[in-house]
Amino acid sequence: MSKQIHLAAHFPGVNNTTVWSDPASLSQIEFSSFQHMASTAERAKFDFLFLAEGLRLREHAGQIYDLDVVGRPDTFTVLAGLAAVTEHLGLAGTINSTFNEPYEVARQFASLDHLSGGRAAWNVVTSWDAFTGENFRRGGFLPEDQRYERAQLFLRTAQELFDSWHGDEIVADKATGTFLTDPLAGSFEHHDSHFDIAGRFNVPRSPQGRPVIFQAGDSDAGREFAASSADAIFTGHATFQAGKDFYADVKGRLARHGRSRDELLVFPGTSVVLGDTDAEAQERADHIRHQQVSPQTAIRFLEQLWNRDLSEFDPDGPLPAFDPQVGTDTITKGRASTRRFRDPLDTARQWRELAEAKKLSIRELIIEVTARQSFIGSPATVAETMNRFVQEDAADGFILVPHLTPGGLDEFADTVVPLLQERGVYRTEYPGSTLRDNLGLAPLQNPRRSTRTAS
Repeated sequence: MSKQIHLAAHFPGVNNTTVWSDPASLSQIEFSSFQHMASTAERAKFDFLFLAEGLRLREHAGQIYDLDVVGRPDTFTVLAGLAAVTEHLGLAGTINSTFNEPYEVARQFASLDHLSGGRAAWNVVTSWDAFTGENFRRGGFLPEDQRYERAQLFLRTAQELFDSWHGDEIVADKATGTFLTDPLAGSFEHHDSHFDIAGRFNVPRSPQGRPVIFQAGDSDAGREFAASSADAIFTGHATFQAGKDFYADVKGRLARHGRSRDELLVFPGTSVVLGDTDAEAQERADHIRHQQVSPQTAIRFLEQLWNRDLSEFDPDGPLPAFDPQVGTDTITKGRASTRRFRDPLDTARQWRELAEAKKLSIRELIIEVTARQSFIGSPATVAETMNRFVQEDAADGFILVPHLTPGGLDEFADTVVPLLQERGVYRTEYPGSTLRDNLGLAPLQNPRRSTRTAS
């Protein structure tokens, strides 16, 4: 029997994925843009819409990074608004475990799950830099092992809060006009190396019990965290072989946590470029990549690795002959991509070898090394390729990252989705009422659920 493909949409936020110069590119902060993309995703029977998070505007060479100037609206505010204009679409928000507190986050997600009728999801992430921490009272940052330790304890604490309600603690007795109240409703107590709290959680148990848990991270600690605690993991490994290797690795970790392979879904992020023919789609994809990486953008990406001002360099010329400047004081602040360069000197060596072998200019090189894996081709080709990834265990589904906001999913929804449905590998209707239902995840059991009833 063929596996069913899961699809999700990523609202692209502020980055170089969006083609800002296209006349169809609209606001990335007005609610109408979020609503348009959510409506398209729900029409195409996607599982969820995913929002990333940014807790501080990025800076480059001491100035606000030009792709951040539209700002970053609050995740819960946007998702709560979308809950009112959608019926089935899951609402996934990225919320940081380094600078937030379990009670506040648990309360927000429990409220969102109630407002949406059981469609909330939490992408649990950590923050790695002191620059972001300056926005918070508890500034600074944690080493990687402590970040994931805090994340594990944060999630465990939040789950205790979600589970602190039985589900029927307050029952109206209509005969007497009184309420029967369990004295332990919402009570909690948690003490560990990061959290020391006790009290009473004030949001009753929500339709899903607690939100679906997502994790995004490629480090060994991140993969282990996902295997132990997450319902789905996001990955950038979207080429076929890299996807298969990642899929096998994270699925192979589940057994030692007492979990089965179907308890963790793998979602690579990808873009899609369509055309009437494969050749037309490839030509269109090449044009989009050149729009995404302007000459100015190419130099700024290069500066992130070289960690110095390279504005004098010609983007159509060769790479600098000198080596990057290595140090903790980086030219770009608050940008996750700087973490990719764990060994800047080695990365520069690889880039030089690639540029020399393919005779690439700076801009051409940046276009190649920053490219997100794309499905490129006619609708039939894209449908066939996506299906192969899922059937051969390179993914369970895909998070689509469109290059246009907000209409970047429209063509995919109208052309590729029907072909997947014809193949019998994609739903024609939502199978359940909650996100957990639609992802095919088993329902949660509340360990404290009471069975008593009112007389």
